[in-house]
Amino acid sequence: MTMRSFMAPLIIATLSFGTPTFVQAQGTSSQPGAESPPAQSTVIRQIQVVDIKDLQPAVRSKVDEIVAQTSDDDIQSLRKTIDATPQAASALKAKGLTSSQVVAINIAEGVLTLFTKTA
Repeated sequence: MTMRSFMAPLIIATLSFGTPTFVQAQGTSSQPGAESPPAQSTVIRQIQVVDIKDLQPAVRSKVDEIVAQTSDDDIQSLRKTIDATPQAASALKAKGLTSSQVVAINIAEGVLTLFTKTA
């Protein structure tokens, strides 16, 4: 995945019934009046697991900023949703990780990226 792909706004999403519902983290800016309903046709074709320590510094900084502005309740809700999504839970397990290490996700072009933070 290229740096440009990571520069897309990071989005905290709640995956419910197989269809993503997007909820921007507090503090992220969106243009007034530019709200659009969730994309009902979004299909996750691939899941990637990325440790934030492996990101380039500029991208890591953006992820850290969003994580700092996200409530604990939102993170817990996200983690519960990941646990209830077999493909996401399996992708984490394959890397020896659990949803408790996920701090943010991004969905772009059919790719779900799970950003993790390990000790």
